Amino acid sequence: MKNKKIFGKNFYQKPASAKKFFVTGGAGFIGGHLVERLLEGNSVTVYDNLSSGRKEFLEKCDGKKNFSFVKADLLDFSRLQQEMKGHDFVWHLSANPDILAGMGNPELDLKQGTIASFNVLEAMRLNNVKQIAFSSTSAVYGEPTVFPTPENYGPMQPISFYAASKLASEALITAYAHNFGWRSWIFRFANIVGRRATHGVIFDFIEKLKKNRDELLVLGNGKQKKSYVYADELIDAMLFAVESSREQVNLFNIASKDNISVKEIAEIVLKKAGLSKTKIKYTGTERGWPGDVTFMNLDASQLGKLGWNARLSSRQAVERTVVELLKELDFK
Repeated sequence: MKNKKIFGKNFYQKPASAKKFFVTGGAGFIGGHLVERLLEGNSVTVYDNLSSGRKEFLEKCDGKKNFSFVKADLLDFSRLQQEMKGHDFVWHLSANPDILAGMGNPELDLKQGTIASFNVLEAMRLNNVKQIAFSSTSAVYGEPTVFPTPENYGPMQPISFYAASKLASEALITAYAHNFGWRSWIFRFANIVGRRATHGVIFDFIEKLKKNRDELLVLGNGKQKKSYVYADELIDAMLFAVESSREQVNLFNIASKDNISVKEIAEIVLKKAGLSKTKIKYTGTERGWPGDVTFMNLDASQLGKLGWNARLSSRQAVERTVVELLKELDFK
């Protein structure tokens, strides 16, 4: 299957028999985009406690016969096990999205990340569900010394509790897959941007500017540089990978081929917002916060060899998102 030239269209070819998908965190930023796509010919159950997700992200899904929503927590194991019955594929997207909050409360990522993932896997085992796709992060690499960083880089030394919980979840998934004959897909994301974002650097900048248009405070020195992928392209990549890879454990970086600095993002936001006189102020530290990875450049060639590559550059993904979020966040 080859990657088509126009992303955002569903080139995901569903198997002959429709699947019953169980999506944790399906009301979140990424989850909402994924669920809309999965509903094309499949049944989908979203399991979300709405601690960070929003029910309005699923407005297009409500009322459809092949869609159901369960408001519940992954730490409620008996409820999770019950609701998962009858499904044959789990998309595990749920996690604590606030990395800074985890710095002040390490238990947050332990419970909402590692323990939640264990509960998902145990519920799968007890319900005989044998396929799982997991949203991990490029942050599991910590601060690598090889660029672009490939999936087989090591040793893995995360520097945030969020990344540590993701890496622990990856390990649990591979262990369950090998012990019980499952198939699994693990995706290490670059920074994901797009419409309906509820956090992240672009969202934060716009919210700050709504309160003060004279000055934009940037955490760090502005030199932090990372890859950014537009949400629609991310969904394309994940669905393509699931249909195109055949290993027991399939591990992929998902990233654009370039990167962009925080300083450049701040300048794009100000330009698109029409704020030519706003001053940018930096806190001056190398990291934006403890646990912030200052440079990331992922090697996504493994997915590229299968036939998928990001079409938008990091700058293009950022520019498109800024325009969308300025409108969504009612910036006037």
